[in-house]
Amino acid sequence: MSRQGVGILGTGSFLPEKVLTNRDLEKMVDTNDEWIRTRTGIRERRIADEHMASSDLAYEASVKALQHAGISAEELDMIIVATVTPDMFFPSTACILQHKLGAPKIAAMDLSAACSGFLYAVSTATQFVQSGMYRYILVVGVECLSKITNWKDRNTCVLFGDGAGAVVIGPTEEGFGFLSFELGSDGSGADLLNLPAGGSRLPASARTLEEEKHFIYMNGQEVFKFAVRVMEQVSVSVIEKAGLSKEDVQFLVPHQANLRIIDAARKRLGLGEERVVINLDRYGNMSSASIPVALDEAVQNGRIKKGDVVVFVGFGGGLTWGGSVMRWNM
Repeated sequence: MSRQGVGILGTGSFLPEKVLTNRDLEKMVDTNDEWIRTRTGIRERRIADEHMASSDLAYEASVKALQHAGISAEELDMIIVATVTPDMFFPSTACILQHKLGAPKIAAMDLSAACSGFLYAVSTATQFVQSGMYRYILVVGVECLSKITNWKDRNTCVLFGDGAGAVVIGPTEEGFGFLSFELGSDGSGADLLNLPAGGSRLPASARTLEEEKHFIYMNGQEVFKFAVRVMEQVSVSVIEKAGLSKEDVQFLVPHQANLRIIDAARKRLGLGEERVVINLDRYGNMSSASIPVALDEAVQNGRIKKGDVVVFVGFGGGLTWGGSVMRWNM
């Protein structure tokens, strides 16, 4: 019996209008454009306005993905939103998005795996379609990281941006679509990248506000070392799991965190710069939104074509990581 192919039927993305450049940051904290560019590869990032929440960004990206797939919201069976910046703790941002889209009574849930979230969500959606339980699933990676960024911390405020990317997952022809996945975590590194307060460990209080515990904390040096190692290892592993070799790969779509980390993975796969999809310079690190936004741009620009072998790889707080290989089916 042949195995049902599962692939991406449509992509979409949305970026807020406001652009925050490195020059703008020079006026806010003790940093400079050259320092940011040489160490991260980032020139600017997008920032959501004060009235805009993750569900608003997710809605705009989702409408585009559904249009691209030629599927109506009423045909969806499930919505999965990957985010660490939900509108609120509960209900889920996915439920709010479900209502905005007009997709009544379908399953909807959020998934939290930080910057690896999109790949965790896509892997989850793929299993639902392969099992025959559902046919069409909307997966969204969305973040409003500007809302939890300490704009006085020069080590972190230069890194992050806001945005949303969406894909429609569904059945495709055999031999196309997703060929392999790998997901993993190492909770011993949980303290290296986190949002300390606001949960049950450190509930919101006057003290946590005073101590600025409601902003992203990152041990940049340790996260960098972890990221370089895991991006290389997972990229190679998912290619082997798919029964392919590095020479078969046409494109790498990595999590957009740091250009040096991306370059290390690219060289490990023996890929030229033209085979790597990068938008880090324009958007910064958008956590779970970075891979789907980069993918959407590459698809809409005609870079990725049917039959191309595409590798996705990411890492994030948790510590988490994820990778996937697909033969592009559109």
